Amino acid sequence: MGPLIYSLCALAAATCAFLLLQSYRRGGYRLLLWSGLCFVGLTLNNLILVADKVLVPHMDLSLWRTSVALAAMTVLLYGLIWDAE
Repeated sequence: MGPLIYSLCALAAATCAFLLLQSYRRGGYRLLLWSGLCFVGLTLNNLILVADKVLVPHMDLSLWRTSVALAAMTVLLYGLIWDAE
């Protein structure tokens, strides 16, 4: 049941990223760009989680997962603080 849930989380994050970036392309609001890029990072985070728990359970990829999640949140934080319109 775990691999299905991990995969659905990755799919949901990818869908959010796609919709946010598509809305940015149409509307041009920069907050949509930063949010979309954050969700791209969260999608990568979830894909690494799938790899960590399902594909290579004997390896510990938690440092990679945490680094990608930190980078994704940093992108969103940058957009919220320094790129406010």
